Amino acid sequence: MVTYKEPAVAWVNEANPIEVDSGLTLERANEEKTIYLVQDVVADSPDAVREWVELNFEALFENELEGWYVNDSLWPKKRTIKLFDDWFSVECHSVIIDTVDEPIVDESY
Repeated sequence: MVTYKEPAVAWVNEANPIEVDSGLTLERANEEKTIYLVQDVVADSPDAVREWVELNFEALFENELEGWYVNDSLWPKKRTIKLFDDWFSVECHSVIIDTVDEPIVDESY
C-alpha cells in the first residue's frame, strides 16, 4: 500500500497545469490509497519488501504520478529511489480477504 508524504502533495499542487489552487492536503491525498498485489515471497520480511520496492519503484512512481497528471511532461524528470522514498511510504500487508462472492472485474475498460 502506497501512502503519500508532504513532498508528493506539494508536487501535485505545484504542477497543476490549470493554475487553480487544488488545495490538496496530505489527508485528502491519503483518503484512498493504492494497493498493489504482489507475490507471497515479497511479504516474507521487511527486507524482501524493500528489495521489491527498489526493483519496482519506477513503475510504482509512474503509476502514482499518472493518477494525478497523465501528461508526463509535468512529472519530475529524475525519478530516483531516494525521491520515491521522500514522496511515499510503502506498507506490506500479508492478508487480504475477499468478502464478495463475485469475480474481480476491472470496470475501467
